[in-house]
Amino acid sequence: MAEENKQNGKKDSKKNSSYISGKESRRITKFNRRVTKKLEKERANAEKDPALYTTKMEDPDNVVEFDNVCTYFFSDVGVVKAVDGVNFQVPKHSTVGIVGESGCGKSVTSLSLMQLLQRPSGQTVGGEIRFNKGDGTAYNIVNTPNAVMEKIRGNDISMIFQEPMTALNPVFRIGEQINEVIELHNPDMAPEKVKERTLEMLELVGIANKEGVYNMYPHELSGGMRQRICIAIALACSPKLIIADEPTTALDVTIQAQILDLLQNLKDKLNSSIMLITHDLGVVAGMADYVVVMYAGRVIEKGTAQEIFHNPAHPYTIGLMRSKPVVGQKVDELYNIPGSVPNPVAMPDYCYFRDRCEMQCDRCKGKYPPEIRITDTHVVSCYRHYEEGEVLGYPKSVNVEEL
Repeated sequence: MAEENKQNGKKDSKKNSSYISGKESRRITKFNRRVTKKLEKERANAEKDPALYTTKMEDPDNVVEFDNVCTYFFSDVGVVKAVDGVNFQVPKHSTVGIVGESGCGKSVTSLSLMQLLQRPSGQTVGGEIRFNKGDGTAYNIVNTPNAVMEKIRGNDISMIFQEPMTALNPVFRIGEQINEVIELHNPDMAPEKVKERTLEMLELVGIANKEGVYNMYPHELSGGMRQRICIAIALACSPKLIIADEPTTALDVTIQAQILDLLQNLKDKLNSSIMLITHDLGVVAGMADYVVVMYAGRVIEKGTAQEIFHNPAHPYTIGLMRSKPVVGQKVDELYNIPGSVPNPVAMPDYCYFRDRCEMQCDRCKGKYPPEIRITDTHVVSCYRHYEEGEVLGYPKSVNVEEL
């Protein structure tokens, strides 16, 4: 009987931990409506005054600078801090790889830059995303109005989405879909010139039968061909920055290698930069100049590819390296990082990785670790390097109650 009561008590406590009363649910809904309405109003005000969204780059050699970016989702169960105080840069003519497990905030970071979040529930509530226009001015994408963003998206910044079959419209021919992008950003271009540019892009991405593919529908092409079409659409206006959101996930290994080689070659031809989002460490090792490692919505380590792969400093990065298979090395089972990611609605005030970490020190019992510079290009958020490195500062979260 006592054992049964004990089991019932466990069930009740489990139920109560995830249970939200009607009163609490109404409070959350009312709060979300008030905050999102205020944020949308501020965004609308930015249209009247360009000074609210124009800024200056800290380093003119960067294409994009993420400065304490906070992107939150106002859900029915509370505020989900998907991206919380993210800091990193994308230098000109370079490839920056963003790695981390599913749900760590990689794609939300890129969608914040493109302003493609599902508003009003998804909002960038703090920080700056500075985009270099190349003429000495810069835009803070967080406050940039839709009318200006429509000129930037596809023209200056373009995105290759994860699944080509959902990115392409099934009822339009391939030629029409590439034409649309060129026509939108070049309204004065003659139809013949638009078609000529489209065929040029198809040839550029390695499609031999360009005239035939121009008149085909997406379902008539293979996965690799569809991904090439997505790349052609993204590169049609020669953008300064290409965001590649896991562009090879749905493809086999041979096609993966072809697509990655294609991206690298096109980056050099167009003098563009690439922001490569992936969870495949092999892809990053082969393509990236710089690597940003994300965990639970924050950047925990960043540096050159050489530093991250040969001298990983954060226990999570070390765990990622240990968990990948090595050619010629026989093991009974791959290493698995113990534990699970904390609840994004109620994140702890200490290191997010502490409860899973096998390398804890005494300082780990304190608040969330600051960013610590180990070398000129290598930065890590871990107390194990507190004494040897230079403390740069703490990630700045936003208190939504004050919004």
